[in-house]
Amino acid sequence: MSFLKSKIRAIKTFFTEKIKHNSLVTNVWLFLIVFSVFILTFLWIFQILFLGSYYKSYKTKELNNAASELAEAYQTNNLESMDSIAFRNDICIEIYDERNNEYSGTYFNQGCIEFGNKNFAVKKNFINSGLDHKSYNLINNQFNNNTLIYALKLDNETYAFLNASLVPIDSTVDILRSQLIYITLIVLILSLIVGYFISKKISNPITKINEDAKKMAEGDYRVKFSTNEDIYEINELVDTLNYAKTELSKTDELKRDLMANVGHDLKTPLTMIRAYAEMVRDLTYNNKEKRENNLNIIINETERLNLLVSDILDLSYLQTNSDLTYEDFDLVKMIDEIIGRFNILTEKENYHFILEKPKDEIIVKADKKRIYQVIYNLINNAINYTGKDKKVYIIIEEKNNCYRVNIKDTGKGINEEELKHIWDKYYHSDKKHKRNEYGTGLGLSIVKNILQNHNFKYGVDTSSKGTTFYFEIKKDHFKTTK
Repeated sequence: MSFLKSKIRAIKTFFTEKIKHNSLVTNVWLFLIVFSVFILTFLWIFQILFLGSYYKSYKTKELNNAASELAEAYQTNNLESMDSIAFRNDICIEIYDERNNEYSGTYFNQGCIEFGNKNFAVKKNFINSGLDHKSYNLINNQFNNNTLIYALKLDNETYAFLNASLVPIDSTVDILRSQLIYITLIVLILSLIVGYFISKKISNPITKINEDAKKMAEGDYRVKFSTNEDIYEINELVDTLNYAKTELSKTDELKRDLMANVGHDLKTPLTMIRAYAEMVRDLTYNNKEKRENNLNIIINETERLNLLVSDILDLSYLQTNSDLTYEDFDLVKMIDEIIGRFNILTEKENYHFILEKPKDEIIVKADKKRIYQVIYNLINNAINYTGKDKKVYIIIEEKNNCYRVNIKDTGKGINEEELKHIWDKYYHSDKKHKRNEYGTGLGLSIVKNILQNHNFKYGVDTSSKGTTFYFEIKKDHFKTTK
């Protein structure tokens, strides 16, 4: 007894674990069972309850069609086809000629009521009614069944009576009922079995995908989504999740790099500020020259720290706020001003800034402050990555419907597979944080957000030596003067 109870408990546990409430297995299984029950119910209703009504309706329609054929045959004087009409439709046809008091009709069909009896109540009723046609439903006492009669006036003195015997279908209903009982049991059992296997076939790959997705949500990007099922939607889901996994792993890596790089950039100037402040306090406070040098280093590091914080705040603002202040300004004059900020590099480190432009003045309409940031950051980026010749080219080209601003360095360029990542925060082609004196690592991300807010086309080109960053302004955004 205890063995039986343990088995029942094990089976119950199995179904509780395998068939969870509201699971895909349960829903598909129940859907197929409910659908089967619906079909079976439909069969029971129409094969058992409404079979008699349907049969009567069908015979009535058949009788009406036969009457139409007969009327057409009479109009064309083709009464030889009367036997054919009666035979095809399994009915009796009787024609009564009141002028000659004669009867004619079919004699081979069973179930005809009062054939040849002119005193039959139905015939007298119709002839005296003056109607063109009329239907009757009578009990045939001779054969103990229902009979449908359709009375038709062929002309003023000729009448046709068509009658169809309704065969008792009680025995047929009993046979169908017995048959449907077996069909119902078989279909329900098959629905349970087939429904279970279909639901498992659909749910198993989704369950596995769900388990892998949970691992990915916990940060395990080594998981690979796969399925052996040849189901289009599931295969498409697998491809989408693999793509999402790849992108999330890149984002996670960039996030770690961002935290490491921001931490590095914050830590370095803070460490230097503290070290030189302690030096001033403990060692050089009485030596004016050394004290001034130490304080200047503190100021420079503070400025660099302030630049980093400003870039982080700018990027955060641009990503959440796209408001722009449009105004007219001279693009060439702005570029000259920005190049002037880097004069110290020209004097001390022999950098060369080459500006090529089609006109002396180009008036553009945009957010001046933001476009200034774009050009400054692109030039600064070119400085950091240009070649040994230390040349940076700023080229303004006139195209069909726009001006294109190109900022080009002469460095080693960027690999094709890395181009789509260069606009990300702190992304570097060598995967290492490059700390330099003139930037924070957020410049290109700021450029991307500003240009997107302006709806300006932008990009990067590495087809020639070095790297060229560019953005375009449509001609309807500005006016030019010679």
